[in-house]
Amino acid sequence: MLETEDLILDKAEFTDWEAMYQNVWSHPECARYMLWNLTESEDAAKERILRTIEFQKDHDGYLVYEKASGSPIGFAGVRQASDGVWEETGICLGPAYQHKGYGKQILLCLMGYCRDCLHAHRFLYSTRAENLASCALARSLGFTLVSTEIRTDSRTGQTYTLEQYRAAL
Repeated sequence: MLETEDLILDKAEFTDWEAMYQNVWSHPECARYMLWNLTESEDAAKERILRTIEFQKDHDGYLVYEKASGSPIGFAGVRQASDGVWEETGICLGPAYQHKGYGKQILLCLMGYCRDCLHAHRFLYSTRAENLASCALARSLGFTLVSTEIRTDSRTGQTYTLEQYRAAL
């Protein structure tokens, strides 16, 4: 479990399926810059939470819970990119929880976890260039843009520019 001022990052439980479906997985704006498809039914949400639970058993992936409500409002995670270098694997918040500073809290929390617990000395952050809020978040925390790459969204066939940022820990 990881904790910020307003949030808890913790492993999913089956009972989280409904709130994740309502808060995140059913919203097109949440999937817009991500590489996952919308969850379109309650049954699909139940299947998805089971896959999430299984994935989180051996990965540093978390649901994001709002402390005030106790509700899961998003997800985040990290993985090792190379020796001493860790990267985020996606940070996603439901639309009702965006523009509250939660993304910044999550990113700082993940960076601190990688530095303090995983002994990382560098952290990588990637985002689509058109995700202006995410790009601004990286710059606000002192990340340096180190590469851009044209990619194709496997869901839509559309191309996009992936920007990768780096920060020392």
